[in-house]
Amino acid sequence: MGTDSVLPPLSLDVRGTAGLYVMESLEKQLICPICLEMFTKPVVILPCQHNLCRKCANDASNPYLSTRSGSTVTSGGRFRCPSCRHEVVLDRHGVYGLQRNLLVENIIDMYKQGGGVTTNVSIKPGVEVKPEQPMCEEHEDEKINIYCVTCSAPTCSLCKVFGAHKDCEVAPLNDIFNKQKVELADCVSMLVGNNERIQAIVSQLEETCRAVDNSRRQKSKVCETFDHLFALLEEKKSEMTVKINAEQEEKLDYIRGLRRKYTEHVDGTAKLLETAIQTMDESEMALFLQVNLNGSDTSHLDKVQHGYENMDHFTANFEHQRRALSDIDFIKRKQRLHLPITDNFMF
Repeated sequence: MGTDSVLPPLSLDVRGTAGLYVMESLEKQLICPICLEMFTKPVVILPCQHNLCRKCANDASNPYLSTRSGSTVTSGGRFRCPSCRHEVVLDRHGVYGLQRNLLVENIIDMYKQGGGVTTNVSIKPGVEVKPEQPMCEEHEDEKINIYCVTCSAPTCSLCKVFGAHKDCEVAPLNDIFNKQKVELADCVSMLVGNNERIQAIVSQLEETCRAVDNSRRQKSKVCETFDHLFALLEEKKSEMTVKINAEQEEKLDYIRGLRRKYTEHVDGTAKLLETAIQTMDESEMALFLQVNLNGSDTSHLDKVQHGYENMDHFTANFEHQRRALSDIDFIKRKQRLHLPITDNFMF
């Protein structure tokens, strides 16, 4: 808090019972459940929100991460969290694919800079540890021994009697220290809790991203359904064009045959005309009368009826189908939940 920038790390004998309890509680939260020592960076966070030293997770002698063959799990596999026994599935990166818990690493750094709880420091009986206490800037010979509550700053007794803090409310330095240590520990605990919740949300979002990214089945199903529709339309188009082509060829064959007959008749008529002209020049009556000029009759030839060439009966109205195709869309969630799906073309 406000005193951290002024006060040096205090030893065990001046911290007080409350501060000692808080720091010991914090230290317990920073102990690796495998090596039973303070976390060593890098610290990895498991999906169950518990933490491990990465070196412990990557240690071949660790019974929690040993494979059946006894080798270290560093390139995929699964193991159980030593704290809650939750099964952790590793990707191809192994333990190096686990996310680092930077907040815990920062707390460890601040804890170590603050001196921590001196549980590993041997203090000889009868030997009093004298901390270096800062001196007042206004009164160089006076030690800082009280705390100005009004100004939120540590000061000395002379400042309270004669100096800038004479009209301020003051309190014993040790009381304020213990109080703010407890508040700081509460803040740290809250940050750790918030971090665990955020890490859980991040893990859930990552799982959701993977699920969305892997849900290619719906896309494949949509493409498959459209391909089926395309094939059905192509089949229907071929069927209808075959009908048109068949009648078209039938009419063309009939008209071509009729034209051929009329052409042959015209050729015959031309020859008959030539014979008639030559007969006109014949002076012998008997020979003239022997000439046969029959053959110009066309009553035996078929005639094309009016409108025979019309092909309008093959006109099709696709407006209904066009609107149906335009209305193709995904089934709404309510429809999916309450309506039975019987159409094979519904997505």
